[in-house]
Amino acid sequence: MLGLSATTITRLYQGSYDLKEIGKEWDFSLLFVRMYRSLDSIVGDDKAAHQWLHNNNLGLNEKPISLIQTTEGLVRVVQYLDSSRASI
Repeated sequence: MLGLSATTITRLYQGSYDLKEIGKEWDFSLLFVRMYRSLDSIVGDDKAAHQWLHNNNLGLNEKPISLIQTTEGLVRVVQYLDSSRASI
């Protein structure tokens, strides 16, 4: 999703790699964090978030977990969550 290899993700997790504030990996990371924060504010816990991601969503016409595998899908999910959050 972020466009990073498994090795780079491991280095990122261990603190031996930092994302640069330019480029696609940074942009994807920001979108992913935005999605997480929106979803967390709506559903309130990780179990409910997991269920939401893995169940078919009528508004998105697909499972969000499938959509977020592409840039376009991630943007759609973020926009959907932002609009849902605005009505809360």
